[in-house]
Amino acid sequence: MKLEKYSLGLGDLFGRQGKSLLAAIIDASNAGVEISPVWNKSHREHTIIGTTPADTRAEADEVARLRGWSGHYFVDADHINLKTVDLFIESCDFFTLDVADFINQPAKPDELDEFVAGCEKYTNIVSMPAGMDELIGGQDTIRAIGNKFLTAVKQAGNLYRHIAAKKGVGNFVIELSMDETDTPQSPLELLFILAAAAQEGLPLQTIAPRFIGNFNKGVDYIGETDKFEIDFERNLAIVEFAREEFGLPKGLKLSIHSGSDKFSIYEPINKALKKFDAGLHVKTAGTTWLEELTGLAIAEGEGLRIAKHIYAQAFSRIDELTKTYKNVVNINPKRLPQPEVVAGWDGKRYADELRHDDSCSRYNPHFRQLLHVAYKVAAEMGKEFTDAVADCQSTIGPNVTENIFQRHIKPLFID
Repeated sequence: MKLEKYSLGLGDLFGRQGKSLLAAIIDASNAGVEISPVWNKSHREHTIIGTTPADTRAEADEVARLRGWSGHYFVDADHINLKTVDLFIESCDFFTLDVADFINQPAKPDELDEFVAGCEKYTNIVSMPAGMDELIGGQDTIRAIGNKFLTAVKQAGNLYRHIAAKKGVGNFVIELSMDETDTPQSPLELLFILAAAAQEGLPLQTIAPRFIGNFNKGVDYIGETDKFEIDFERNLAIVEFAREEFGLPKGLKLSIHSGSDKFSIYEPINKALKKFDAGLHVKTAGTTWLEELTGLAIAEGEGLRIAKHIYAQAFSRIDELTKTYKNVVNINPKRLPQPEVVAGWDGKRYADELRHDDSCSRYNPHFRQLLHVAYKVAAEMGKEFTDAVADCQSTIGPNVTENIFQRHIKPLFID
């Protein structure tokens, strides 16, 4: 079971936009670019909304049938661990192994010695991609990296073998996720993480490191784009080298999490992918929910009323809603409009504040980030919210498709 060269994580929290999301993948195919759609939803999101992985599988299967989609598609057990994985095994065929919590847990001495011995040849300069030789360190450097990451990779190995025992080897895709950390991994650290993964027997198809800069939910990249471009190219070179050097799967590629709306780095990503003829997985979860809110507002009437209600509730519950997203949101409460002010807005004003359009003077990334994590409020509304989404689908669906195809797929993989 293998991903296409390019794959896209599609988040559909409330399971109402599958046809519109797959339409964007079909548009890409018609433009000559094949992309594997991956329907991703985490245990946290399922718990908050009251759904199960079986619901996501049912949606993906039904949408593929309705759209006549004959290509591969996947359902992702997003950011699972040994405590939650069993809930996803039957319904999923893509597993994001989240081991970030095990980074910096010291490795067992015998396992660390074995890892360092397996990397002995890298204590000296070896044949590396152009410009990469200076990354190689001595035995002390390798030991330090192993002590930082080996426990996490071992945990990923335990997770993989647990899944394989129930689904069978080769019947699912695995991704190694280390992105939800406070500090980025360097290309040198990525090299030895991949060495450890190979020693552990992990058939990785994607790996999601923590890149330099900030990848906050639903807003643009925060950081120096020229430095990101250099770092991203080095990571691509490391992955290319590691595939051959360590015998990792030929399709192994980088993955970018919280990849939605990182518009300022899409051009350098596109350029680097073409330079290295490399693949990429990008998770765009969360953007669809915001398109639903935008479409509700534009519809005016009941849709706008619900959009305003969700914001008012989110404003009063900001600490609760952002608690588990501390690493990926940066909201300045002073930049948030008061709910009574929002109550006086028309639908266009609400949409202008919410939609990520840097050319619009009203666009407010703080407003957008708060609403990004406010899906819990909509979930609490139950049918009141989902019925409104169904009633306003004519203003939601086309925007969902346009957002994914025009604003994400084209600049990343086509233009």
